[in-house]
Amino acid sequence: MKNKTLLAIILLLAVSTTMTGMDISGKTQQKPSAYTNDDIWAAYEGFNQTLLDPVKYIYKTNSSDKSAKDRFNGAAAIWCQPTYWDMVMNAYKLAKAQNDKQKTAYYKELCDKIYAGNKAQYAHFDFDDNNENTGWFIYDDIMWWTITLARAYELFGVEDYLRFSEESFSRVWYGSKKVGDTGSYDKVNGGMFWQWQPIRNPKPNQPNDGKMACINFPVVVAALTLYNNVPKRRKESAEEAPKYQTKAQYLAKGKEIYEWGVENLLDKKTGKVADSRHGKGTPAWKAHIYNQATFIGASVLLYKATGKKSYLNNAILAADYSVREMSAEHNLLPFEKGIEQGIYTAIFAQYMAMLVYDCGQTQYLPFLKHNIEVGWANRDKTRNVCGGEYWKVLPDGADIDSYSASGIPALMLLFPADK
Repeated sequence: MKNKTLLAIILLLAVSTTMTGMDISGKTQQKPSAYTNDDIWAAYEGFNQTLLDPVKYIYKTNSSDKSAKDRFNGAAAIWCQPTYWDMVMNAYKLAKAQNDKQKTAYYKELCDKIYAGNKAQYAHFDFDDNNENTGWFIYDDIMWWTITLARAYELFGVEDYLRFSEESFSRVWYGSKKVGDTGSYDKVNGGMFWQWQPIRNPKPNQPNDGKMACINFPVVVAALTLYNNVPKRRKESAEEAPKYQTKAQYLAKGKEIYEWGVENLLDKKTGKVADSRHGKGTPAWKAHIYNQATFIGASVLLYKATGKKSYLNNAILAADYSVREMSAEHNLLPFEKGIEQGIYTAIFAQYMAMLVYDCGQTQYLPFLKHNIEVGWANRDKTRNVCGGEYWKVLPDGADIDSYSASGIPALMLLFPADK
């Protein structure tokens, strides 16, 4: 309790300092206005109007793209599209919570359209299709979809969502007879490999191949989300690679990979999550906010499933590192320039909401809402679109990628003004 209170005081002081301090020009910064629930819908509709392809119902890479034709011509990355689907599901849940029947119906229809658009775009969710343009070629690309499909089943109860989620989990864990890979799971040394290589006629992964945080902790999130949703009476399959597993199997797999990740990818003193580890080599201690996020999510889900306090403690440790260290420069979430990295805040929002609301860790709310207020104040007001560097004004009409633009609306949908 003392640590929680201390962190809340630190966060409030940091936010207060940012609001009233001096900017780089020496001018006093003005406290940004608090956002409203109307702002949330304006931000999300601005994002969709600017970056959602209204014909294909998948998201474009940039606002200047005329359409989302394919992964090399206009379409945002295959692994980021499920995060955008998460956002519309969050919009649906928020509209429903606000008892707005019109918005609820509208976003339910949009959920359906975005699912159908992505299914058409990406090999009809045939996870054994490794076509370089429309199919699957990296394990974590598949696993992000596994997670969101499981969430969609939890929300809507559509059997296809659960079926595709389980089939994709199995494909990553065990490999594909059609593709010829042996799967992401390392039976000998534990953990999950990031990729199969080459795309066609792949060779088995070797002990020194990369095991990235971006596959290991999403596997835990997926396993626990499926654990929460598969039928209770399903019998354990005797097959080596069962497509449909029991609750106990999913929980066991989630625990195993989490334990490997804690031993190999977590600084247990600071809460910093390493990007990767190759064999027995030193972990690559480059922290990314989305890896912090999935570790937080994995920890929260295991805590909720087992009641074991150490999982919650790990989630708090990683969240504290994200806020105190990674966000120290501007007292705002960090932004990484590079292909697709702008999506990191939207992923962080998803798992911080679980920590805050499901686990009662409300000490992070002032920091999260401060990010929203600053980012929204610096938006392009002609389109209601935000950039990824929240401390900078996005000029009117500037080209903006969907990854960077997703962060503020994603945060808003999960942290509404009145909650």
